[in-house]
Amino acid sequence: MAKVTKKLLDSVETCVDDMLEGLVAVNPGLRLLAGHHVVLREDWEDVRANKVAVVSGGGSGHEPGYHGFVGSGLLTAAVPGNIFASPPPDDVQAALKAVTGPAGVIVLVTNYTGDRLTFGIAVERARAEGLQVEMVCIGEDCAVSSKDKTAGRRGLAGTVFVQKIAGALSEEGKSLGEIVDAVKSAISSMGTMGVCLSPCSVPGSGPMFQVPHDTIELGLGVHGEAGVGKMKMDTAEKVVETVLNHMTNPDNTSRIEVNKGDSVALLVNNLGSTAYLELYIIARDAIKYLEARGVSVERTYVGPFVTSQEMAGMSLTLLRLDDTRRRCLDAPTTAHGWFPVCPSPSTGTLRTTRTRVQLSTDTQQAATITADATKVDKDTAQQIFHVVSAVCNSLMTAEEQLNDLDRACGDGDCGSTLAKGAKAILSALGSADTPGLPCQTPAVLLQEMATIVEKSMGGASGGLYSLFLTAGAQSVMTSVTPASWTAALKAGVASIIRYGGANPGDRTMLDPLHSASEVLQALQGETADTMATLKEAVEAAENSAQRTASMAARAGRASYVSTDRLTRPDPGAQAVAIWMRAIYSTLEK
Repeated sequence: MAKVTKKLLDSVETCVDDMLEGLVAVNPGLRLLAGHHVVLREDWEDVRANKVAVVSGGGSGHEPGYHGFVGSGLLTAAVPGNIFASPPPDDVQAALKAVTGPAGVIVLVTNYTGDRLTFGIAVERARAEGLQVEMVCIGEDCAVSSKDKTAGRRGLAGTVFVQKIAGALSEEGKSLGEIVDAVKSAISSMGTMGVCLSPCSVPGSGPMFQVPHDTIELGLGVHGEAGVGKMKMDTAEKVVETVLNHMTNPDNTSRIEVNKGDSVALLVNNLGSTAYLELYIIARDAIKYLEARGVSVERTYVGPFVTSQEMAGMSLTLLRLDDTRRRCLDAPTTAHGWFPVCPSPSTGTLRTTRTRVQLSTDTQQAATITADATKVDKDTAQQIFHVVSAVCNSLMTAEEQLNDLDRACGDGDCGSTLAKGAKAILSALGSADTPGLPCQTPAVLLQEMATIVEKSMGGASGGLYSLFLTAGAQSVMTSVTPASWTAALKAGVASIIRYGGANPGDRTMLDPLHSASEVLQALQGETADTMATLKEAVEAAENSAQRTASMAARAGRASYVSTDRLTRPDPGAQAVAIWMRAIYSTLEK
């Protein structure tokens, strides 16, 4: 028996009521109809008196779907049922009575048997009472391609396009007949298909189905139904290509006709728990695919529109555009669930894929820095090359060790992040005979390494190491001696303290760096033994890194972690000890 999925609720039994109360509590433009699961826009009486009302609904669990699209320029009322369940006819009938006036009401229903029956009963009752009601079923699912008599194409995320068009036309004062014709035309010009990486669950239950780790479900519905096909886990680009190929396949009876020269709106719908990182990659790949076929993607919408609880997955919707549909999609609305994330650009109303902005680089300034920097002899340059190589290799070797330490206090990627920087530096470094980085001018070398780690590592680690190297470069600009290398280390430490917000003793990479710099201070004197002092400094760094295991974290991600979990050395501090040991071992040879 599947375990019940964890959800933050007050009660499984009353979760829909609780959610609706929260919805209107944070949206002052919404009201609840007493005794019913009906969400009304606050000015519903004005709509009833002067315009065609727009009503839609279906099971809860699709938020913001249905009730999130109540507002001016969209739905007049929404009728949510229980999770993934059709609302009772009494609730639908109550909504129709509340909002239907002389201009009539259009009822938009997704093409599921339960919704058709529930809303159909209420519509017939309303008509029997003399109300002017028209019901339109929305079914734009491109996955269902059976030619025999089945339940038909399901209503999916494209529902929000239809609702938006109907709501905008209502605001324009269009008649009921005109709105019905427009939305039927839109439905016939639209298609949707979804994919699922992991299933959803309703409150109080476990997952509704299972998806193997290496598998993607294709063509699923939004009520927890499994897909109509499967494919092996692949790149976003390949998944997008598979979906759009199926949606536009001439042999698919439920295809959407999209031809070269057409203009479309693209909706990338989050089915529940898909990260925006993924959604924008999917949007990019879909736009590239369509533009390569000569299709103009004039409008894009990315985000959660019709979800399926915590399902990981997405759906793509294409709507062929004409002047009316384009105008309706662009019309303003107060509905909180509608948030077009591709607003009209300042250069016009047409969305286009634009070239990147190119910034010119000041090569003259870079040349000046290179000319002024002190150069070392060939043997010293070779030595520096081998030191940099050893440092990078030591961090790459320690990748998993550092990741393991980081799992206790971070996201477990400290080693991988440092390894990225090390690999990037090694790639740029070249060979000892033909180095790619300027090992003969240490100041320029440190500056170039700073740029490399900033770009390759990213995050806080990349920034800190970039600061460290940039600050240190100034100290070896005019001379390259043990004393100037010590000054470079101290300058790097000071820079991290200044910008990083940590101090020695805070359980960070600063602890071994500071300990080593204190020992290396002896190299400022002329009589100090360089290698003996360096050995002592490395041992101080290693001891300091080990002591972080018993320190209280006062900076970095570890400061947010319970102290009883911080029983091992800080990964950043341990990394410093590792690359300092690599420096000494190389120079000792």
